[in-house]
Amino acid sequence: MAYSRAQRFVTSQALIRFHCTALPCYAVADFKSHITGSTLVGVGYGYWGVATQSMPLESGIVAGGLCAVSGMLPDLDSDSGIPLRETSMFAAAIAPMLMIDRFRELGLSHESMALAAMLVYVAIRFVGVEFFKRYTVHRGMWHSIPAAFSAGLLAYLVMPCSEESVRVYKSMAVLIGFLVHLTMDEIWSVDVGRGFRLKKSFGTALKFFGGNTLANVSVYAKLILLLYLAWADHDFSDRIRERNRLDQTYIAQPLGDSIDFKNLIPWR
Repeated sequence: MAYSRAQRFVTSQALIRFHCTALPCYAVADFKSHITGSTLVGVGYGYWGVATQSMPLESGIVAGGLCAVSGMLPDLDSDSGIPLRETSMFAAAIAPMLMIDRFRELGLSHESMALAAMLVYVAIRFVGVEFFKRYTVHRGMWHSIPAAFSAGLLAYLVMPCSEESVRVYKSMAVLIGFLVHLTMDEIWSVDVGRGFRLKKSFGTALKFFGGNTLANVSVYAKLILLLYLAWADHDFSDRIRERNRLDQTYIAQPLGDSIDFKNLIPWR
């Protein structure tokens, strides 16, 4: 049976209304969308570093994984249970592994490294999560551009590396993954199903300032602190290495050539 143009238009509008009412129509991208998007970008970022920037293959894989996982970081301020639980578990499990070089730089023994890793896990999994639950709101200043740079700087501080380019490359992966999440939130805030309509959540992710003055001051204060710590990190690392070198036990070693003591005694 042939339908007129008006009938086809009415049918299409009815399908759109059914999709937006009977099916879930999210104001923001859901958890799976975020992790999928950041993973795809992470694969491209890792390939770009290895293929065009001469980064080691292992660094490229790590950077891609960091970008993928960082796509979940903004969900730490989520009010729902699944994003917060999954994000905190990933962060608590990965952070101690990324800090191995920092532990080694501090001269910690294997037992001390294990203890430090457990303390970091507990601090992130329980103390950090409780902090986010109490002092953040969903789509607050943790969903912002300065927060993304703070996450990248924090990654820079916990991942020392002998080559500065590799360190910056991996830290940028965290920043990019964070920004992918914010960008997807903004894209999902545009309702194209009902005539390109901007939702109320539009503009609440990719922002520099929020509506709470105290939150703005807090985020930028943390960003400035992290910038200073990142700038002073090289001097701090040099002092630690020098202290570890001086603390090493000195053991006298015999010289390779024999010494003629008769020639060293002037009265003979």
